[in-house]
Amino acid sequence: MAVSSINERIKAVRKALNISQRDFCGGIYLSHSFYAKIETGTRNPNERVYELISNKYKVNKDWLITGKGDMFSETPPDPELLQITEIIKELDPVFRDCVIKQIHLMANLHRKSTQQCQKPLRTHQERPGSV
Repeated sequence: MAVSSINERIKAVRKALNISQRDFCGGIYLSHSFYAKIETGTRNPNERVYELISNKYKVNKDWLITGKGDMFSETPPDPELLQITEIIKELDPVFRDCVIKQIHLMANLHRKSTQQCQKPLRTHQERPGSV
């Protein structure tokens, strides 16, 4: 699908990420009203906006500016993970440390449970001390 204008390409990125205007513009530090004007074509983005979109959402800057190439320069980020990251950044450092520790604990539990599920079951004859 060819997207002709820069404004349409920016909107296409947001739609591809399946996030709202408010979340998208918040991720690149633009006001919602300014961003809405970009999407409607009332305002044109500048180089700073290109850089922010490209860096934050892993968008191919060439595609963003010219429409040539692939939309994303790499696998697009998961919008939910981006939102979680932003929430964690806003927390008081004490709470942030607590959340990070909990995430590490949960990841370790997940790894251990995955390893347990992957171990082959031993038959009665394979058990130590069995005859």
